[in-house]
Amino acid sequence: MTVRVRFAPSPTGYLHIGGARTALFNWLFARKHGGQFILRIEDTDQKRTVPGAIEAIMDGLRWLGLDWDEGPDIGGDFGPYIQTERAALYRQWADWLIEHNHAYKCYCTPEELTEMRHAQTAAKQSIGYDRRCRHLTPEQRAAKEAAGLKPVIRFKAPLEGETIVPDLIRGDIIYNNVQITDAVLLKSDGLPTYHLANVVDDHFMQISHIMRADEWINTAPLHIHLYEAFGWEKPVYAHLSLVMNPSGKGKLSKRTQSFTDDGQEVLVKVSEFQEAGLLPEAVDNFLANIGWSFGDDVEQFTLEEAMPRFELKDINPAPSRLNYTKLDWLNGQYIQAMEPLALAQAVKPYLDAAGLEVNPEALLAVMPPMSQRLKRLPEAVDFLRFLFDDVPFELTVEQVTHKHMPRAAAYQAFQQMRELVAVIEPYSVETISPALMKLGESVTVNGKAGPFLGTARLAITGQKVSPPLFESMIAMGRAGTLARLDKVLGLFEEIGD
Repeated sequence: MTVRVRFAPSPTGYLHIGGARTALFNWLFARKHGGQFILRIEDTDQKRTVPGAIEAIMDGLRWLGLDWDEGPDIGGDFGPYIQTERAALYRQWADWLIEHNHAYKCYCTPEELTEMRHAQTAAKQSIGYDRRCRHLTPEQRAAKEAAGLKPVIRFKAPLEGETIVPDLIRGDIIYNNVQITDAVLLKSDGLPTYHLANVVDDHFMQISHIMRADEWINTAPLHIHLYEAFGWEKPVYAHLSLVMNPSGKGKLSKRTQSFTDDGQEVLVKVSEFQEAGLLPEAVDNFLANIGWSFGDDVEQFTLEEAMPRFELKDINPAPSRLNYTKLDWLNGQYIQAMEPLALAQAVKPYLDAAGLEVNPEALLAVMPPMSQRLKRLPEAVDFLRFLFDDVPFELTVEQVTHKHMPRAAAYQAFQQMRELVAVIEPYSVETISPALMKLGESVTVNGKAGPFLGTARLAITGQKVSPPLFESMIAMGRAGTLARLDKVLGLFEEIGD
C-alpha cells in the first residue's frame, strides 16, 4: 500500500496546538513510509471562515518544519485542495446517492426542525432528525419544490444492526446503527457538509490512512456507511488521544487562545508558541511526546530520530496532559545547543521589539553563557537590559559590599578593578578573568574571590539576574565598564569611603 495521509484543517480559526500534533503524527507516518503528506483546506463552513486563516495555518506548519507534498499552494495530481473549489464533485456524488437509493431530499425548514426538537424534549425523547422526509412520495416532493422549498440531501442510515469501526490505535469500536442519524450531506446552498466532502475527497485523493482527533470517532460509522454505499475501499482509521489541559481538568481542543490553568499560562495557537520565544524543534519534540513515546526513556530527540521509530500502534489512546514545564526544559536544551551567532539572530527580534539596540559584537559576547540560562528567547531582554544607558542605576553601598568584603575593602577593590580595566590588554575574557580572580582573593577577608566577583557583577550590570561578570564586561566594552565602576565608586564617595 502506498501511504497517503492528509491534514485537513478548517480555516475557521488559526492553527491550534492539538491540530499541529495531528499534522505532526501524519507527517511522521508519511515520511517513515516514503509516502505523501497532503494539506487540504476544508472551508465549506463559509459563515465561520476567518480571513487570513489559510495563510496562518500554512505559516504555522512551515514554522514547525512540516512540509507537504500536495496542497493549495503547490498543487498536485489530485487537486484542487480547497473544498469550495470542488463543489461540483460533491453535488455529483450526492445525486448519485439519491439515484441509488442511499440518500434523499429533505425539505424541512429551520422552524420545523426547531419545533421537532422542542417536541422531542417535551416528550423526553432522544434529540435528532425523525426522518419525516425519508419516505415522501414523488407527489409530495414535487409539491414541496413547487412551494419553493430548497432541500438538503440526507443520507439513508441503516435502521438496525451494528457498525464496526476498525481502529489501529483503539481496536474495533462497535456502534448500534440506531445511534446513527440521517445526516445532512449536501446543504441547501449546494455546499457539502463535513461528512460528504471528507469521504469524497479522501477517496479521490487516494488517502490510505486517516489520523485525526478522537472527537471525530462518532462520525466514523456514518463515513464507513458512505464508503460502503459508494462501493469504495475504506481507508485505515487511527483516532488520536485527547489533548488535555496541563492540570488534566478539561480538554484543550475548544480553546482559541492562551489561558491560565491552575496558575500556569497555557499556549494554544501555534503562533503563540512562536511569539513566546519557543523554538520549532522544541515544540516538535514536545508534540511528539503527547500520546507517543520515543522509548528508552529518551525525552529529547529530533523528528529525524523519531521517524524510524514511529508506529501507530504505539500511540496511547488515553488522554494526554500538556506538560509545559517539560516544554520549557526542552526549549532550554535546544537553546543551549545553538551556535552563538544563531542564538544572537534568534533573540534579536525580541530585543528590537523591546526597543533595545544591541551592538552585534556585544550580543555575541554574552550568547554562550546566556544560553545556559534561557528557557525562552524573550528572557534575553531582561538579561541584557544592563547594556543600555537608560537603565536606572539604583544600587546602594550595602548591595556592593559583603560580610567578607566590608565597605573599606569593597571601595579599595573597585578602585583597583577600575585601574586594571583601564589598562589591561587585550581587553578579553582570557586576560580579565585571571586578573580579577587574583584581585578578588586579595581583597576579601576569607581570601576567596567569590564575594568580590558576585558584588562586581551586580555593580557592573545593576541586575541580580545577568550574564556572568567577565562576559558582561566584554559586552559593555571597556568604556562602558569604566563608566559603571565610576558610578559605584561615587556611591562610596557620597557617604565617605
